[in-house]
Amino acid sequence: MSTSATPAWGRGTRVRGTRQAEALAAVLGSLTGFNSAQQIHAELRRRGERVGLTTVYRHLQVLSEDGQLDTIRDAGGETLYRRCRSEAHHHHLICRQCGTSVEVEGRVVERWAEKVAAQAGFTAMDHTVELSGLCSRCSGSQPRRGPGRSGSTGPGSGG
Repeated sequence: MSTSATPAWGRGTRVRGTRQAEALAAVLGSLTGFNSAQQIHAELRRRGERVGLTTVYRHLQVLSEDGQLDTIRDAGGETLYRRCRSEAHHHHLICRQCGTSVEVEGRVVERWAEKVAAQAGFTAMDHTVELSGLCSRCSGSQPRRGPGRSGSTGPGSGG
């Protein structure tokens, strides 16, 4: 059972309910967008928390593996983290300029990945797909919409 001070997603079998884990959970719950481990560590320090950067990395890795955090890689290859807002498997469309992200379903991608794995004789397949481009604000244009499309559709939902 969790309390508002110790959200369930901040506690797990491999992330004990320590003061550091609780502080990290509080920071992750308050940050918006994707942030690097260094940015998260800096926010912890700004709040007066004494948590080492190695501890931050370790907890972020465990929370990511447990599906409690979304992770993406920026253009430089650095992993960025965000509290997962959806329990369903999803992908992200990320603006290369401002970092805005949108969660998208990818049924077509899922089917393609399963087909490729099966053709190669692989089972228990996992994958990561990251889509990047320029959002409408950064590109200076509105997204183009065709018949039967909405601004939040993914590849498997009509487009």
